Amino acid sequence: MTDKDTAGAAARTVERALAAVLSARATDGGGADGIDTGASLLAADPAADAELRRRGEQFVRLAWERGWQPADVVRLVRRDLDGPHLRLLAELIAAEARRYESLPPRWAAQLADLDAEREARPHRADRFSYATSVLELYRLLVRLPAIEPVGPVPGTPVHLTAPADGEPRMLTRIRALLAKAEATGYPQEAEALTAKAQELMARHSIDEALLADRTHRGDVPGACRIGVDAPYETAKAILLDAVASANRCRAVWNSAYGFSTVVGFEPDLEAVELLHTSLLVQGTAAMTRAEAAQRAAGRKRTKTFRQSFLLAYAHRIGERLAQATEQATAEQVTAERGTATRLAEEGVGGLLPVLAAREVAVAGHTDRMFPETVATRVRGATDADGWTHGTSAADAARVPGGPGAADGTDRRGRIRPAR
Repeated sequence: MTDKDTAGAAARTVERALAAVLSARATDGGGADGIDTGASLLAADPAADAELRRRGEQFVRLAWERGWQPADVVRLVRRDLDGPHLRLLAELIAAEARRYESLPPRWAAQLADLDAEREARPHRADRFSYATSVLELYRLLVRLPAIEPVGPVPGTPVHLTAPADGEPRMLTRIRALLAKAEATGYPQEAEALTAKAQELMARHSIDEALLADRTHRGDVPGACRIGVDAPYETAKAILLDAVASANRCRAVWNSAYGFSTVVGFEPDLEAVELLHTSLLVQGTAAMTRAEAAQRAAGRKRTKTFRQSFLLAYAHRIGERLAQATEQATAEQVTAERGTATRLAEEGVGGLLPVLAAREVAVAGHTDRMFPETVATRVRGATDADGWTHGTSAADAARVPGGPGAADGTDRRGRIRPAR
């Protein structure tokens, strides 16, 4: 048999295996019969391994073309499959990424996060078990629907200014402050560090907005996705919405796939990513401490305690972040008054019109991306102790601002209906 004949036979084996998997109905034992049939075909034909790998790389590329990014797919695999599937996915993504000379910054960061999975000890399995894992992964990839893209697919030519190497010094400073806030065991130190970080974020956003206006840089809104994982995903989505709103962004939650899409200008998106991650770490740690104290006092806590805790935490954090942003904006407007004449002579607008124009641009971009987005009423907190402790935790991670409501009123969030 020639090499061409061997390759043709391998391709037919893979085709038959994939057909068995994809044609199986979900009602037939979850498609297990189709998986078993396909895995048996592949296990009996080692010559099909290279073709099977090539198909996997094609399925990964198809996911990118449908709007998905590496972190999105990894999140689904972690949720719906197992460790062996994640290692297989990491290898496929790395192989696909090697085809491109350069990657967008967020893609590069997501691929770096997968290095640990690729370097993990390979999963030892017989050929049938290995083929089963591969087919389960491919089935998930093939069935991914098209979603709203948040950036160009790698390899697609884009006409944008290349980003400078490294991140701005201000973001490096903010990142260091938040890392210290997460690590410290002293609430007073954590609140001071978090307050300073939000202050710097607000100033950075204002500086970038004014620079873009005065240099006619032509900035436009972009988008990024941030994972919203179970458990207590509703409360976590509300926290992300609060952080996004305070940083002049919009967040739209897709509950079916476990992420929110945040729309805004790039400096603001970076601030949201940093601050949300830090506040979630701080809030989770505070919730764990509160539960431990309750257990020590002989009182059992339930899921409603944790849900109420995180809802209260998100509610109060949102108020305080918004107040911090308003304060930074007011200070900048006051500083502008002494230079109003000079700015007018230079044909440069003031801060408030610039921010208003950016808000309109973000709202318009969000509506174009998500024309079917709806506002939904979230179930209110039902555990008074959880709400009280969550509010206290938000105060411990506080930013400049006044007190917030301490009741269990509902908060409205933007929810993307599942397709």
